[in-house]
Amino acid sequence: MGLELAAEELTAVLNRLRRAQGQIAGVVRMIEEGRDCEEVITQLAAASRALDRAGFAIIANGLQHCLADENGARPQTQERTRARLEKLFLSLA
Repeated sequence: MGLELAAEELTAVLNRLRRAQGQIAGVVRMIEEGRDCEEVITQLAAASRALDRAGFAIIANGLQHCLADENGARPQTQERTRARLEKLFLSLA
């Protein structure tokens, strides 16, 4: 089963992953520079959240596609379902 994302969904996921990538690079630099532990942990937590949100968006999108395939729902209904699923998963983050 392949990952199928619409263009705007793909853009949002990629933006979240790029944000995490930048934050992780920042954490590496901070550690190399001997920065304050609290600052490092704060940035590491931000990177973790960005990764979680990207993952949840992918999961929500996948579930939405499964539900749409099964129910033959209209695009507006599909978007509402996807948004609700993503919101639920994000509440767990």
